[in-house]
Amino acid sequence: MNILEWIIDPANWSGDGSIPFQTMMHLMYSVAALALALLIAVPLGVYIGHTGKGESLIMGSANAMRALPTLGLLILLVLIIAPKIGNSLAFVIPTLIVLILLAVPPILGGVVSGIQAIDRSVIDAARGMGLSDRQIIWKVELPCALPLTLSGVRGATLQVVSTAVVAAYVSLDGLGRFIIDGRAANDYAEMAGGSLIIALLAVALELGFAFASSRFISPGLTRRKVAPRARAMQSTTTLINV
Repeated sequence: MNILEWIIDPANWSGDGSIPFQTMMHLMYSVAALALALLIAVPLGVYIGHTGKGESLIMGSANAMRALPTLGLLILLVLIIAPKIGNSLAFVIPTLIVLILLAVPPILGGVVSGIQAIDRSVIDAARGMGLSDRQIIWKVELPCALPLTLSGVRGATLQVVSTAVVAAYVSLDGLGRFIIDGRAANDYAEMAGGSLIIALLAVALELGFAFASSRFISPGLTRRKVAPRARAMQSTTTLINV
């Protein structure tokens, strides 16, 4: 059986171990890890970017996480946590921790870089208009930092999705199951098919981020050209809002 035959085999598209099921589990772990990483990285990034405090310590610690061996750390956490928890959470929690540590640095770096890249005259003008620190963060810094923030989230997403295959190493479901189980059975079509699905999933997410960037980020922040009609509509909307 070759890769194409394995992918189109109806047996692989139904049941608990099917391609749709394993893709859903893979995405579930990835989304959970990314959501928790955002809750950690965005507030820290805003604090560092807005105040300029703790950059060397926090950013240095975050970047040091990149050097941690993912598989080795996962096994260590399982050995520590598993004796204390008697259910599947003994494997889910270590997996999420590993993926969160992988996702935090690029998101944190994107938020900090985005805020620090803002011209200080813009911040001074906002203060001169009477905006408080909270208003400056929500109405000036975060919107202006959105392109670099989204770039950091994009990088974190691709890293997490491609690394979430390690969940299968500790007996969890996900697309990594095809690689682990295929290797155990010497089924190279299953291994290659699972790898191909992971690659296609990463490409689909990359295209999704590219679409989101083109739709939700202001052209003035990305320096992309706007069609005359679209520019006129934006101007009209601005005048109406004023």
